Amino acid sequence: MRISAVLCVIALCFFAVSTRAQSINQSSANLSAIESAFNLAPPAAPQNAPAQTTPAQAAPPPSQPAPAPADATTYYHNGIWETGFFGGGGVGLGESFSTQFFNFGVRAGTVLTDDHGPGVLHGNFEFAGEFMPVYEVFAVDRLTGANYNVYGVSLKPVILRWNFTGARRFAPYITLAGGLLFTTHDIPPDIGDHKTSWVNFTPQGAVGVNIFTKPGQALNVEVGLVHHSSASLGDFNPGYNAAFFFSFGYMWIHRWRQK
Repeated sequence: MRISAVLCVIALCFFAVSTRAQSINQSSANLSAIESAFNLAPPAAPQNAPAQTTPAQAAPPPSQPAPAPADATTYYHNGIWETGFFGGGGVGLGESFSTQFFNFGVRAGTVLTDDHGPGVLHGNFEFAGEFMPVYEVFAVDRLTGANYNVYGVSLKPVILRWNFTGARRFAPYITLAGGLLFTTHDIPPDIGDHKTSWVNFTPQGAVGVNIFTKPGQALNVEVGLVHHSSASLGDFNPGYNAAFFFSFGYMWIHRWRQK
């Protein structure tokens, strides 16, 4: 009798466990069906998907080509105009070493030819002119040693210039020029009864360079030798046989080639 009771209890326990296991399996199957119906499962990563890049790893934008460097032929060629201003000074040479000069003026010119010439001489011809409303002469009386401060105005209507165009970033040149100087007193100062003249001619030669600073603009540096002579307009013409001059200026170039 006791053995029958024990067997009944074991059978009941086994039945309970089997029923519980079937319930759990049925719940799992129902949950899987719901996930499949609503597509709740996370998508699988594709095998050949490209790797995502961070902003630091992003490819740089294509660079723009650098502009072609300017050279002398960009700015100095047939048909251009240039305008600008300058200021400088000078000192007499030889017996006129005690005489100093100061001037300030404006300049304008145009290139009249195409480029010609071989090698370093390759360049073009420019015609220019200058007006100097300030042309100060600090002179010394040769007899008394007294100092004279003489104000003048100078006009230089003829400047013949050769521009060398074989370089980059700058354009050297040479010039021959002729001008007139009008002063408030005779220069050189009169010596006793010997009168000089308040009108003098100023033939000269110079070398210079235009250094390009911006598109169509250049810093100008020039040095030269100037001869002052009245050509015997007075009864005495000592003149200033030679004077060393220098100047610094700034130029604007118009109608140059846009690259």
